[in-house]
Amino acid sequence: MEHPMYPAASPEVAQKREELAPEILTAFRSFSHKVFADGALPSKTKELIAVAVAHVTQCPYCIRSHTQRAMLKGASEQEIMEAIWVAAEMRAGAAYAHSALALDTTS
Repeated sequence: MEHPMYPAASPEVAQKREELAPEILTAFRSFSHKVFADGALPSKTKELIAVAVAHVTQCPYCIRSHTQRAMLKGASEQEIMEAIWVAAEMRAGAAYAHSALALDTTS
């Protein structure tokens, strides 16, 4: 039987995480709720930022959850795709910018 690279999130996995470190999980959830609450940036914008960052970090769980949360906050498919394009540009831009390290090394 094949074992998936990214197993599905499940209640059993959530329960195991909570059993192994309940205080830390509680603190993390509290932190997350505060981070994504409306503030200087509206929560929809924060979720779009999270969608972009999730694509840079390439976390499939984060991509799914923050895309769903962004949509629940009213983000359109176009806004989500633009956020992803921003992430792609930043990742490509970072590769380009860091070429200075390689060029410095070869000089």
